[in-house]
Amino acid sequence: MHPALAVIFLTLFSGGGFGLMALVAIVNDFHIDGGLNPLQTLIAVLIALVFVTIGMLSSTAHLANPKNAWRAFTRWRTSWLAREGIFAVLFYPFAGLYLLWVYFTQAPADVVGLVLANLAGLIGLITIFCQGMIYAVLRTIRQWNTPLVPANFYFMGLGIGATILAAERIVLGAPATAFVALAVALLVAAAVLKGIYYFWIARPGGPSIRTATGFNRLTVRILDQGHTFGTFLTEEFGHTLPTAQARNIKVLMYGIAFVVPIAALALALDTGSALAALIAAVAVVIGIGIERWLFFVEAQHVVNLYHGRPSC
Repeated sequence: MHPALAVIFLTLFSGGGFGLMALVAIVNDFHIDGGLNPLQTLIAVLIALVFVTIGMLSSTAHLANPKNAWRAFTRWRTSWLAREGIFAVLFYPFAGLYLLWVYFTQAPADVVGLVLANLAGLIGLITIFCQGMIYAVLRTIRQWNTPLVPANFYFMGLGIGATILAAERIVLGAPATAFVALAVALLVAAAVLKGIYYFWIARPGGPSIRTATGFNRLTVRILDQGHTFGTFLTEEFGHTLPTAQARNIKVLMYGIAFVVPIAALALALDTGSALAALIAAVAVVIGIGIERWLFFVEAQHVVNLYHGRPSC
């Protein structure tokens, strides 16, 4: 598939923002490492809102006619895209009210504050699930048609949120041992789950021209592939990477998304280095941005079978 930057930014930043908001609620619920004080809470929620807003605004750039974006909300009974949009909009009032409550009351963990935080966090997690299901229900793209997709979206979003939250605590000089441990655990889980996904999409046995035409016991040969390049189908659905290049980019992604943030957080926790903490936060966003780019570019639509590709 052709990787559209608008959709990459949507899933990357909104997922990280929703994950961060959910973790703010959890930390203040259970008073982890003393919980977040008002300043730390305000900064974290602001970052979450900025990330979600970047993602939502990016999504409109993917529309041919952005002024008709409202139509995406009308099919909520059958469309995961519509459900994502509705829950994303519902996130704002609860997150915004929590931000105002903490600003004016300086009480991030009282009853009202926790209710608002938990509602915002829960809605954010539901939105991440809806985002993943947009792709997981597409039977025409084997690489997306798996429960591993929403699971990956969850762990990537929470991994970004936890890394940013741990970096914030270190930069502000607050205890961060539990935050770093949480971030490392989520990043390791995300790396393992992504590895399982890569092994799964690399397995043989995907759709072929035989299964596409229904002649499973016969030899099927395309006599006329029609347009082989330069059309909408070949540009949007036929875009791919050579195997060796994809493998090298995956190694780079693992290094930037997981190895660098974990090492930088460990260094920051040991030395109190604000620079190392910021490097961890920036690296995890860049690295998972590369992961999201690969997620789109490696997806192969079954229409490619009719343009000469042996399998998808």
